[in-house]
Amino acid sequence: MEIIVLVVLLMLGYFFGQYAEKKHFKSIIEREKLLLKLPVVTMRTPPAIHQHELKAELVTGNTVISIDFFKKFVASLKMLFGGKVTQYESLLDRARREALLRMKEQAKLNNAFVVMNTRVETASISKNSNQRNSVGAVEVLAYGTAISIGNKLENTK
Repeated sequence: MEIIVLVVLLMLGYFFGQYAEKKHFKSIIEREKLLLKLPVVTMRTPPAIHQHELKAELVTGNTVISIDFFKKFVASLKMLFGGKVTQYESLLDRARREALLRMKEQAKLNNAFVVMNTRVETASISKNSNQRNSVGAVEVLAYGTAISIGNKLENTK
């Protein structure tokens, strides 16, 4: 009886986890289409625009996404035998894309036309700090400098 309950709970975790992940990916794709024209680059120097002053402001995007129990269980099995752990790849992909989207949304609120010097930081959050290989969730922070056009410069000649 206990094995049946475990299997049922694993199946429920799998189906609900898949549903939540697909829903999140769909949301990410829709929002990425809306912000496609706002470039995010790793360059340090902004483009030269001589007629206007440029305004720069730090923008950030942060997200924490946890892994469901079923994926964690399958990932643990894969780590025993070795190989590609796609469960964690999917988790990291969703987290990075979400953090970058949140950063771009903040930049758009500042009327930015580009986000310069973009960086992405990732941290693993574990329920049990004494277990080194245990991942309960992943935190991703994306940050950069939003560049927007300010006032038109006066001709000083």
